[in-house]
Amino acid sequence: MDRIVIEGGRPLHGEIRISGAKNAALPLIAATLLAPGWHTLHNVPNLRDTRTIMALLQSMGVQWQWEPDGPLRINSEHLVGNEASYDLVKTMRASILVLGPLVARLGCARVSLPGGCAIGARPIDFHLRGLEKLGCTIDLQDGYVAARIDGRLQGNTVTFDIPSVTGTENILMAAALAEGDTVIKNAAREPEIGNLIDMLILMGCAIEGCGTDTLVVHGMRELRPAEIAIIPDRIETGTYLMAVGAAGGEVVLRNCNPEHLPSLLEKLQAVGLEIECGADFIRVARSAPLQSADITTMPFPGFPTDLQAQFMALMSISTGVAVIHENIFENRFMHVAELRRLGAEIRVDGHTAIVTGVDRLHGAQVMATDLRASASLVVAGLAAEGSTIISRIYHLERGYADLVAKLAGVGAAIRKEKEPS
Repeated sequence: MDRIVIEGGRPLHGEIRISGAKNAALPLIAATLLAPGWHTLHNVPNLRDTRTIMALLQSMGVQWQWEPDGPLRINSEHLVGNEASYDLVKTMRASILVLGPLVARLGCARVSLPGGCAIGARPIDFHLRGLEKLGCTIDLQDGYVAARIDGRLQGNTVTFDIPSVTGTENILMAAALAEGDTVIKNAAREPEIGNLIDMLILMGCAIEGCGTDTLVVHGMRELRPAEIAIIPDRIETGTYLMAVGAAGGEVVLRNCNPEHLPSLLEKLQAVGLEIECGADFIRVARSAPLQSADITTMPFPGFPTDLQAQFMALMSISTGVAVIHENIFENRFMHVAELRRLGAEIRVDGHTAIVTGVDRLHGAQVMATDLRASASLVVAGLAAEGSTIISRIYHLERGYADLVAKLAGVGAAIRKEKEPS
């Protein structure tokens, strides 16, 4: 098993190129199941999660080609299977995204209840109730979701109790092949959903309301293959912005979209970072002590829950007290204990963390508990004095492409090595 070692206290200088968004790539890959023929996806990040979903599709007869630094080409013409087995689904909750496309195209699907990071319940009830509204019969059997329809899915109105990103994506894909119109109310508005809508439109589906909480999908009898680029990863972008904030220095992030991070950029300016934005770049610099700021995680365009842990690490070296409210997931403070090992002063009260800034953090051995918690330990390690050793980095590799190389390229003393036996 591998680990990451960071010698902290070194300012960062240079440029980092942002990869494609994991949370956009996964639903777009799933959407290729809707139409036979060769789809072409550009800017796909080479991650553990993208490789997992491609292995899942391959197990169902899907062909794919992916050259280094080239586009991912996928052909589901010879789709023969409709089952997503536990062995593949257990490591990645987003595997549930194949449920809607499989039912819409084949009329039935059997998908294992998903796994992934243990940051909260994240029930799939939204997906199942939405598919039932479109005419699916759903049964839970031995840890699997079994879905089937007679004929085609039927357009209907689907209303989410709270905005669900993957729920919205699953219903969007299913509705694209439904008979008639489907209205999705209280839909999530994240940029990754916009990327999926763009792909479905290229595939021949008419969709209204992109960027709003009400989507209207005009279902089609059949769709065609598409060619599209994955949007830049806003969570990777935010993580590197806060890495510079923690370590100091000046870095330009390329191939990113500042419009996808309105709340974070506002907070980073409030804590004292210099932020300059262009159409596809962000320059960040820190030349003064960090000020404290409060955040509350919210659906887009609010502060992303996927950046909460990294912001907490940043606030641990601020000059003041920051209050962090986690409104999305009920168990997303598992990184607190590990940040305390580095010297952070953090008190947790239910869904709220109170962070009292300290003068400096100190390197220690820490353990990653989930994907974004891993990133927070990297941010903290860059600021800490001495050596920080992060174990269980397979979590990190689910969502960050070439993180060690990218940080080393801007001056961080960081390396990946084997755990001692």
